[in-house]
Amino acid sequence: MIYFIRKYWKYIFIFVCVTIVFVGTYVYYENNRVSTSSAKKLMVTKNKDDENTSKTVFVDIKGAVNAPGVYELEEGKRIIDVINLAGGLSDNANTINLNLSKKLTDEMYVVVYTKNEIAEYKKNNGNTNEIICASNECVCPDTNNDACISQGGSKNSTSNNASDGIDGKVSINTAGLDELMKLSGIGESKANAIISYRQENGSFKTIEEIKNVSGIGDAVFEKIKDDITI
Repeated sequence: MIYFIRKYWKYIFIFVCVTIVFVGTYVYYENNRVSTSSAKKLMVTKNKDDENTSKTVFVDIKGAVNAPGVYELEEGKRIIDVINLAGGLSDNANTINLNLSKKLTDEMYVVVYTKNEIAEYKKNNGNTNEIICASNECVCPDTNNDACISQGGSKNSTSNNASDGIDGKVSINTAGLDELMKLSGIGESKANAIISYRQENGSFKTIEEIKNVSGIGDAVFEKIKDDITI
């Protein structure tokens, strides 16, 4: 054995060195692989946590809701969501001038007006051209109210007058009380019924839809169909 070692000691030495280098290299890369894998798992976990952390906004809601106050909601929620969070609308609320689908932003100021406030404002300011609405009966007393329908998607209106429609026809979607009463067979009660109908159901889609208004049947429609437009 000793003779063998003395004779081949150089080869034995080389074999031992190679073995040490191989084992050391294997251990190094194995440890590095585990560390890299752990780092990737940690990164994925952080990314998931970031995705699950949603931003919030604070909204101040006042007026005709059951629980006015400042509320914190997730970013992307709508006006209707903060109204619901504030206990819902009170019995005397009127939201005709509000865009309930508008997305919330931080520090938003929302006012829900009462029916009396809307009526009083229309009574005292009905002839101003600064009323910004989506329908002829919509008003926004407070220009600071972030929930109000914006000018970009609305029309200027007045309580008693509206611009003529195409070819001088009366637009049943925008005409005021006096304008509607110019139509044959349409008195004050029927004009008010038309206005109430579009408040509750939105704009008319066709002129034939006006027959759904209480008091307006086929006979009245035949009289006015050539004089109205949507």
